[in-house]
Amino acid sequence: MRQKLAEFLDRPATRYAIMGVILFNAVILGLETSTTVMAEIGWLIVALDTICLSIFVAELAAKLYARGFSFFRSGWNVFDFVIVGVALVPAGQGLAVLRALRILRLLRVVSVAPTLRRVVEGFVSALPGMGSVFLLMGIIFYIGSVIATKLYSATFPEWFGTLGASAYSLFQIMTLESWSMGIVRPVMEVHPEAWLFFVPFILITTFAVVNLVVGLIVNSMQEAHAVEEVAATEDYREQVIQRLAAIEARLDERR
Repeated sequence: MRQKLAEFLDRPATRYAIMGVILFNAVILGLETSTTVMAEIGWLIVALDTICLSIFVAELAAKLYARGFSFFRSGWNVFDFVIVGVALVPAGQGLAVLRALRILRLLRVVSVAPTLRRVVEGFVSALPGMGSVFLLMGIIFYIGSVIATKLYSATFPEWFGTLGASAYSLFQIMTLESWSMGIVRPVMEVHPEAWLFFVPFILITTFAVVNLVVGLIVNSMQEAHAVEEVAATEDYREQVIQRLAAIEARLDERR
């Protein structure tokens, strides 16, 4: 019974059906934010949301029954369990924020879709390397914030008056959001030599360090894809061996 249930849950048709319910539920949760829709058919929206949540709970219960404690050995199963558990938290008593997190159920599509799962796995595997890059970025920001505060705090206290204000201003400059007309050019009107500080900072942070993070993520995704291809090849080889063994056994029986 458990084996048949596990095979049913692993079928592509079952996964696609769950994905459809996830996407439909995301639309329902979006409609709940509309006061007009809720005033007209709020009862139907709430009922449909309850049905979707019931399907998710039934799916998790079936997985728990089919796989037992091995269910929690998969990080994606734990992820689904937490997401659905958040949706079951009752509203009120200061827990209204958790109820708003029901939209996180949309993230379950990540665990259902293999391509999205591969992207997330690549991102997670890149985190150790990204930690070193972020540490380097923090050091660069700290050095730049100290320099900017000492140089420009007297003339532009709103941008560089404190270490925190300087760090925020430099972050805005790194993102290239209104950095020229918004910050750098006004500073250069008072300090013409300011470009000697801002241009190298942009080159180092925006075009070097940030691209290094992107490169780490892309490399990790390629490695995750290669590992998945190897695993798929080994599974296919195992299936072929099993089929050949079954054919050989039938031939032996006929002989």
